Amino acid sequence: MSATLVLILRRLGSAAVTLLLVSMVVFAISSLLPGDAASETLGQSATPEAVAALRAQLGLNEPAHLRYLHWLAGLVTGDPGRSMANNLPVREIIAGRLPKSLLLAGLTAAVAVPVALAIGIFSAMYRGSRLDRALNVMTLSMVAAPEFLVATVAVLVFAVKLRWLPSLTLAPEHPTLGELLRAYALPVMTLCFVIIAQMARMTRAAVIDQLTQPYVEMAALKGVRPARVALIHALPNAIGPIVNAVALSLSYLLGGAIIVETIFNYPGIASLMVDAVTSRDMPLLQACAMIFCTAYLLLVLVADVCAILANPRLRHP
Repeated sequence: MSATLVLILRRLGSAAVTLLLVSMVVFAISSLLPGDAASETLGQSATPEAVAALRAQLGLNEPAHLRYLHWLAGLVTGDPGRSMANNLPVREIIAGRLPKSLLLAGLTAAVAVPVALAIGIFSAMYRGSRLDRALNVMTLSMVAAPEFLVATVAVLVFAVKLRWLPSLTLAPEHPTLGELLRAYALPVMTLCFVIIAQMARMTRAAVIDQLTQPYVEMAALKGVRPARVALIHALPNAIGPIVNAVALSLSYLLGGAIIVETIFNYPGIASLMVDAVTSRDMPLLQACAMIFCTAYLLLVLVADVCAILANPRLRHP
């Protein structure tokens, strides 16, 4: 068995163990929330007998370890249980929201990744110049701006003052390309504002690290143009760190979109998780949290595999 395959299998095993530990943490933390679905469903005027009866019906009186094992078995088999708030299957509730979150994340990634890579590479190629300083100030300002402030200002400017874009993300069932872009412009712009800055700064650092290597100096001494040195020689060797930067930034799009989905009233899985916390709907809350954690681990795993495949020392030990 090759060394590369062994490393990839080790990453897969580590990801599986991490996901198991995360499931324990998610279950434990959600169980510590004050109140439960029985008291939230019946309201403050319910009698203790009615609350106790509903708790028994929902299985909330079982020991914590048994509830965890039942829940984990359901996750493995693809059945995370039924919602305690409306008695619908959690799988069906998430199935109606997850594609919308994936669409928002996909549109944001399609815009953010090329722009961030271009900013990072140009800033590294002309490091120390006025362009580099201007791009650094811009990305630092973008990182420092809180997400809710960016979303609020965007709504005030583009929806209230100029009336160019809708303040709520409501796309038709079968939208045209123009309707889709217009409906998603504000949330995509808000999410891009944060992740482009993070991705660009990490890309710049990775490319600059390669541009300081001896092989780059040798290529420059041979008369190779700076653009060719950066794009042909340095960039392929910086693929590993850049892919990690992209993965870490994109992992923010599912879990970190809570504020954006709330402000723009977007029916995604992040806003669904907020509703689950409000109603103390533990099966729905735990399933949403596990989706976020699984997506993060998958992105990190893909980044690790790409870094392994991009490293000749690992491919040819």
